[in-house]
Amino acid sequence: MYKLFFNLVFKRMDPEKAHYLAFRWIRLAARTPVLRTFVAAALAPRYKELRTEALGLRMHGPFGLAAGFDKNAIAIDGMTMLGFDHIEIGTVTGEPQPGNPKKRLFRLVQDRALINRMGFNNEGSLAVAARLASRNPVFRTTVGVNIGKTKVVPEEEAVGDYVKSTERLAAFADYLVVNVSSPNTPGLRNLQATEALRPLLTAVREAADRTVRARHVPLLVKIAPDLADEDVDAVADLAVELGLDGIIATNTTISRAGLRTRGDVVNETGGLSGAPLKERSLEVLRRLYARVGDKITLVGVGGVENAEDAWQRILAGATLVQGYSAFIYEGPFYARAIHKGLAARLNNSPHATLADAVGADVKKVSA
Repeated sequence: MYKLFFNLVFKRMDPEKAHYLAFRWIRLAARTPVLRTFVAAALAPRYKELRTEALGLRMHGPFGLAAGFDKNAIAIDGMTMLGFDHIEIGTVTGEPQPGNPKKRLFRLVQDRALINRMGFNNEGSLAVAARLASRNPVFRTTVGVNIGKTKVVPEEEAVGDYVKSTERLAAFADYLVVNVSSPNTPGLRNLQATEALRPLLTAVREAADRTVRARHVPLLVKIAPDLADEDVDAVADLAVELGLDGIIATNTTISRAGLRTRGDVVNETGGLSGAPLKERSLEVLRRLYARVGDKITLVGVGGVENAEDAWQRILAGATLVQGYSAFIYEGPFYARAIHKGLAARLNNSPHATLADAVGADVKKVSA
């Protein structure tokens, strides 16, 4: 029914307008007690075997919503209602910004992909912090906060901008993500170079510790799939050296290799997400796990369409897995199908627990 609705309605709408329409429906359902109870029962069944401990946090399962869908923390309960085990909000910038001019979001239906050049459109760290502070959650969930650089802030002042967001948001974050990998903010990806990344991550870590003294706020960095292998290794080594809690692999790609879609849309600037990203994202994840092992938590994202994709990320080293683009194409049963399929795969595997399965394929190769 969803695919029929997608083809008849959403496919004919501007993608960004369709996004906000769906967003309104999700929020409305979450605000209606009888409806949210029914929806959660149908779409968010819990599987004991999928319970996950990561980043010092306990979660119902390993599968979460990637950053980019809920930029301003307005639908956390709604997305939890749909079955996601953790919700990563953002990307949030130090100051509010409208993002890039529209049209800025494009569907590549043949490739089950999206191109976006949203440009971190969000209400800014002060407004998002106020919303999180006043939140009265209906469902218990894990909330990650993804922070990025305000576009108008010069690259040489980026550290101060990230620190500002950290000071405002860390208290409300179950974990914090430094995003230096979006292709849609000029100069942002330059911060992935270790000489720039080291002082940035150090400053954010210090700001989080200074702001939140009662607990440790896990800190992760999100990297691009377009990094050369030696740069992936360098980020991995830096993360271990600095005592980072995790790495998210990967953000969107600027590559257009292998697309089936034809026409001008493939030449639109921005980051490509969805199924075409699958193989490279998995390659980066395997490389990271081979480098860091179980020293830090890895999060696999990029082209996760189904339970098999999620299972492959876990075997490649991911303790947590995220999705976004496939949710647009699969609809509200997306998370449910992944949980059901993961439970079946785990029960049919030689692994006693999900944690035992993490990195199993990489360990097998290196044995």
